[in-house]
Amino acid sequence: MSDNTPQVGVWSEVGKLRRVMVCPPGLAHDRLTPESADELLYDDVLWTQQARRDHFDFVTKMEDRGVEVLDLGDLLADVVADKKARDWLLDRKITDDQVGAGVAKEVRPWLDEMPAANLAELLIGGIPFHEVPKEIAGPFTEAFGEMSHTGFVIKPLPNTQFMRDNSSWIFQGVTLNPMYWPARRQETLLTTAVYKFHKAFAGAEYSVWLGDPEGEPHDYGAMTLEGGDVMPIGKGTVLIGMGERSSRQAIAGVAQNLFKAGAAERVIIAVLPRSRAAMHLDTVFTFCNTDVLTAFAPVIDNARAISLRPDEKAPAGMRVEVENKGLVEVVGDALGVNFTVVETAGDVYGIQREQWNDANNVVALEPGVVVGYDRNTLTNTALRKAGIEVITIDAGELGRGRGGGRCMTCPILRDPAY
Repeated sequence: MSDNTPQVGVWSEVGKLRRVMVCPPGLAHDRLTPESADELLYDDVLWTQQARRDHFDFVTKMEDRGVEVLDLGDLLADVVADKKARDWLLDRKITDDQVGAGVAKEVRPWLDEMPAANLAELLIGGIPFHEVPKEIAGPFTEAFGEMSHTGFVIKPLPNTQFMRDNSSWIFQGVTLNPMYWPARRQETLLTTAVYKFHKAFAGAEYSVWLGDPEGEPHDYGAMTLEGGDVMPIGKGTVLIGMGERSSRQAIAGVAQNLFKAGAAERVIIAVLPRSRAAMHLDTVFTFCNTDVLTAFAPVIDNARAISLRPDEKAPAGMRVEVENKGLVEVVGDALGVNFTVVETAGDVYGIQREQWNDANNVVALEPGVVVGYDRNTLTNTALRKAGIEVITIDAGELGRGRGGGRCMTCPILRDPAY
């Protein structure tokens, strides 16, 4: 990337994707067990080696289309190689609140001296009590370790596989997301450290629409936001799903900050059911081209839309309007487009199976070119008939955490589409 090329900024859902961040399966998934899978939001354990091979294929197919792919683990290793950055991160990660009084003081000197690549792997993969070296473990680490032979000093973060969620780039800014489930909340700190310290983001000018760029602990109350719900669709409009993971409080906060900065003219809220099958907007609705969407009709046909717009005379500096049109029509009117909607394909059973397996969770690499899972044969065929090039990747292992191509990517730099 040349010195004059912008480093950050996401201006659409389907414009040319230039830079993206991912995190392949790894040590965190080796720590995943049938007992812990539910707490860590997986439906099953992964065959990690195969999942890594399939993820490598995914990355290669993006790179073949000219996308610069950044790996969270590699970025994090670069960050913690710098003492100042390592101290910043460990000061916020190895705390009495997160690790426990006594344990934090015992393990911190060990982590201070650990090789950068090893530390980065453990920050994502977790540190079991039994893997703390005996010469390091003090009485607190030993005592609590004896109580649980599978327990962790710090828990693994396998959902970093789904990099879409812990931060989201909206135009020339980013949200550092307070996430819904406790199992995912520590992901945001790692990403925040990368944005703050890594040379890939050095000198980049951007706003923070939600969250703390200093990574300090906060009580966000009822504010929760995840990137699977966030879609900067263009023409000054942002579409955000409000369902299981993203709350009205967080969405209103993002809208306020966007409007105060003059960065957006409208935020459209898609009101979703609170269900695991539709945990994020992008599990039931994604963009495939400038005029083509894919959607799970049983949810999207019944989704209501609420618009927020800046208004200095209104409470909170914005006005609210419940739309009397369907979500697709509201989005089309905002962009001046009459969308073709490719619905999840199959009979009454097949559409549920394909949606569950992320048929509608595709990521656009450029207008009319998307990456999706191979197993969704009926919906992929319907997309191809609508003129979409569907590049497929293997779903057998990667899909066990319920997330497809869009979920596994955090776009950093994407062109406008309108």
